[in-house]
Amino acid sequence: VQLQASGGGLVQAGNSLRLSCTASGRTISSNAVGWFRQAPGKEREFVAAISLSGATTNYADSQKGRFTISRDNAKNTVYLQIINLKPEDTAIYYCATDVITWPTDFRSWGQGTLVTVSS
Repeated sequence: VQLQASGGGLVQAGNSLRLSCTASGRTISSNAVGWFRQAPGKEREFVAAISLSGATTNYADSQKGRFTISRDNAKNTVYLQIINLKPEDTAIYYCATDVITWPTDFRSWGQGTLVTVSS
């Protein structure tokens, strides 16, 4: 199973970004998916999670309002939209699937995508 997060890059503060999480060798459309991030020098933290149907979402309290998780099961892809980016959003963003404990504990992790926000 290979999960891959993509869509990161260097952006200016105030702009928006949409990250994508896809999988090769399997489908993630039948699983819950979570997004996490790890800023330089900090521990990895939970950002958001979405149920397999997309009907249920969960956000870290600090992420509510600027982050939106969604999914397109036909495309086997989960998205994380971030608006009004801030320098403190700079981090490597990871997606994960195969939930162990909803919404923050997952078994399968992919390579992350780096988001760098300049002020």
